Amino acid sequence: MFGICHLAIVPLRLEPSDRSEMTSQVLFGDYFKVLEQTLNWSRIELAFDGYNGWIDNKQFRLITEYQYNTIHNNPVTLNGDLVEYVTSSNNLLATIPLGADVSFLSDPGINTDGFVFEGLSVTGKKGRQEIIQTAFMYLNTPYLWGGKTPFGIDCSGMVQMVYKLNGHNMLRDASQQATMGEALSFIEESEPGDLAFFDNEEGRIIHVGIIMEDNHIIHAHGKVRIDRLDHLGIYNVDTNRHTHKLRVIKKIL
Repeated sequence: MFGICHLAIVPLRLEPSDRSEMTSQVLFGDYFKVLEQTLNWSRIELAFDGYNGWIDNKQFRLITEYQYNTIHNNPVTLNGDLVEYVTSSNNLLATIPLGADVSFLSDPGINTDGFVFEGLSVTGKKGRQEIIQTAFMYLNTPYLWGGKTPFGIDCSGMVQMVYKLNGHNMLRDASQQATMGEALSFIEESEPGDLAFFDNEEGRIIHVGIIMEDNHIIHAHGKVRIDRLDHLGIYNVDTNRHTHKLRVIKKIL
């Protein structure tokens, strides 16, 4: 079976329960395979990044394999504004967040509500400067474990969404993202748009941020913020101390 999210922001959970941890979010227009299903829940695999989790059966719609493949093979169009709306001829209105996928709206067989999107849309691949400009749109967004929107986001969610809005596919978690790209030996080799990864005492990757000019980094820690980056890690400009230990810098583009 296959499905698509027709609601703005839906939690993706570790277990099939409303009380279970939210590990990520499914945004409007995200489509997926249904791996298994119970009376109330479905375990899904997102087409964009292969991420797995449980979603409430009331919060998505089934589509055919043909429709799934049609979306997958067509160019991607995303909402490029912080918050936008889709409307229908029978006065239905729904808010959608930055990065929501509106590609399917042109297919009446999938877009059964007849939603129309008239906001700012983004398509195609863009470069480093656009990566930084997009990251600025998430500034001051509160940290939310599993979050992927300007209403709440985690460190790897911000990286994934910023790259997605510029036409580049990234895996979901920081530890997964750290397997991508080319490792750099020194901070001095990095350019704006490269990624810095940070580990804990056990050596596990637990944090990621986007490198900016002049040894600055934008990352989600309490909120999406800009701090200093040096050979030790992230130096918090408010508390005047290091908060994250640098593990590796990766060039993605």
